[in-house]
Amino acid sequence: MPLLKDEDREHIKNEFAGLENPVKVLVFTQPMECQYCAETRQLAEEISELSDQITLEVYDFEADEEIAQKYNVDKIPATVIMQDGDTPKDYGIRFFGIPSGYEFATLIEDIKMVASGESGLSEETKAQVAEITTPVHMQVFVTPTCPYCPRAVLLAHQLAMESDMFRGDMVEAIEFPHLSNKYEVHGVPRTVINEDVHLEGAAPEPMVMAKVMEAI
Repeated sequence: MPLLKDEDREHIKNEFAGLENPVKVLVFTQPMECQYCAETRQLAEEISELSDQITLEVYDFEADEEIAQKYNVDKIPATVIMQDGDTPKDYGIRFFGIPSGYEFATLIEDIKMVASGESGLSEETKAQVAEITTPVHMQVFVTPTCPYCPRAVLLAHQLAMESDMFRGDMVEAIEFPHLSNKYEVHGVPRTVINEDVHLEGAAPEPMVMAKVMEAI
């Protein structure tokens, strides 16, 4: 049974009509013992069918361990959105957990962003990011029913696209309770930067960058 309704498929087709460059979607899954693995894979399959510019590759987390390690995938289900074509590029854009509910829109926006080759950040933020030479790992904890979470996730992904120093992870809090406990996630979105610095809510670019500078 399809996950996407016919009207949603048509809307997404229209959204993808203007994709400028090819995009590759990698899904890491496992046949057994993975909550929402099957649904995450099916969702990616249905989306990839809506544009010739999207290529889907599905990997088994255990059987394809080397590939998982190459893309820093340490939990599943995981989705990677990257540039495809003659010069493939992994920007560090990750979804850990199924990108459903409000996060489905983020998945679509990420595909469009990667296809455009433009992060969409302000010139001020771009200039600030360009000076950063220390790795920045942003984990944004979300739930599918959180209307404010997509903004926080998209900003982390924009920063990851803008600079090789950044990696942006969406982490579905309910699917990974051990991480939610570790990082004391009591509300979402909660952004964890380089393990020690935390930010609550969907903050604007300057506030997020202030936290990034604090973390590094």
